Amino acid sequence: MVQFPFQLGAHPINWVGEDVKEHGDDTTYEQILDDMQSLGLTGTEMGRKYPTDTALLKEELSKRNIQLVSQWKSVLFSDPGYRQAELDAFREHARFLQQLGSTVISTCEVGGSLHFDPRRSPNEREVLRLDEAGWSSLAEGLNAAGEIAREYGLKLTYHHHGGTVVERPEEIDKLMELTDPEAVFLLFDTGHAMYGGADPLNVLRKHYDRIAYIHLKDVRLNKLEQARAEQSDFITCIRNGVFTVPGDGVIDFRPILEELVSRNYRGWAMLEGEQDPAAHPAREYAEKAIAYLQSHMQSILTSGAGDRA
Repeated sequence: MVQFPFQLGAHPINWVGEDVKEHGDDTTYEQILDDMQSLGLTGTEMGRKYPTDTALLKEELSKRNIQLVSQWKSVLFSDPGYRQAELDAFREHARFLQQLGSTVISTCEVGGSLHFDPRRSPNEREVLRLDEAGWSSLAEGLNAAGEIAREYGLKLTYHHHGGTVVERPEEIDKLMELTDPEAVFLLFDTGHAMYGGADPLNVLRKHYDRIAYIHLKDVRLNKLEQARAEQSDFITCIRNGVFTVPGDGVIDFRPILEELVSRNYRGWAMLEGEQDPAAHPAREYAEKAIAYLQSHMQSILTSGAGDRA
């Protein structure tokens, strides 16, 4: 088996949907972790089926030699009226992750989102983009949260995400420009980059110095083009199978892997599919994705690509 130079794990969202609750809802956390262990994966994110009792979760992870790398944390920093409550919640989140030995906090602004913003009504159809005041408030909130993360030995990694106010390439650029590079890092997600209209490789190259965490996700282009034509919202895109695991869509992961090798990336990268496991069995698809990535990695390492590191 080819060893990756970075740390490879998997997100439980492949087994149990986070945004589409019916996806894999009957799957137990034991099954998820057993599958990951059988695949030789040693890292996971927090999932909604995982136990929230710290001692029990530590025990379940430890006996399978799996580390909890991160957990998603929604924030609403674009509205100053929410900031203090959001920072207090962020601190509690950081405290929990520190107890589990995590390294990063996957963080995403939900203000303006159709699906995640608690202020939105069910009949609305579009993401509300930020004005300059909203951007300024978001940046200030993230910088403060990033300092909290550092107190707990963690890094705040901002997850550019479909269906939110930071999904397009110019929005990623602006967020990086406005935030403190010592406090706010980037969670680079290949699938969400393409969903937002970017070339994933360009995002990786442009912002590599800020990247502290990676999600490896693929996209079915025909499904994405259909979604754009029909102006489908983000949740509908998941239900319709826009996303899949690496090697099952149109993203060419070889140059992405070459870039990571050449840059000497040593952090975590999570396999993600975010699709219905009834139609696309999670363990089977993860196994195929690992084989696909290993085939490229074998070729890259054999050819000596990345010697400029």
